[in-house]
Amino acid sequence: MKATPGSSPARRCTAQQQAPFAAVLGCIDSRVPPELVFDQNIGDMFVARIAGNIASTDIIGSLEFATALAGAKLIVVLGHSECGAVKGAIDDARLGSLTGVLQQIRPALKALDYKGVPSSKDKALVQRVAERNAKDAAAHLTGRSPTMAGLVREGKLEIVYAMHDVATGKVSWFG
Repeated sequence: MKATPGSSPARRCTAQQQAPFAAVLGCIDSRVPPELVFDQNIGDMFVARIAGNIASTDIIGSLEFATALAGAKLIVVLGHSECGAVKGAIDDARLGSLTGVLQQIRPALKALDYKGVPSSKDKALVQRVAERNAKDAAAHLTGRSPTMAGLVREGKLEIVYAMHDVATGKVSWFG
């Protein structure tokens, strides 16, 4: 059994202040915990998680805090293979408030100009939509936030996107 995070030296060192070097916008998928994916400790990264790693208004505001106020110099939008939210968006699933979240992923499918009837059973399509969705979310951070756009222009912030393969653990990076 793992040691409790509350007893770690890293927790004690960050109890009074934090200075993460990066922020990650990731999916809520339990197979993709950013701290473990990137081998980081408590206090190293801000992590915002939402189904489909979408750049919603609340997420953007949180990342503005992480960068403009707390000084993180890097944002990684982390998509992943086999994403349930992407599959739901492809299949046009409808379920309460999740419907609105999935609708924010659907433009990634439309951008691919897919011929035929899209289905989440098409693994290659799921991967392509997940990659495009991560790319779009990264673009939305500067497109929807003058604060982050300014930090990027000033060379104080870099925004990238990456894809995590849940089967292998490999991370592929994109500019």
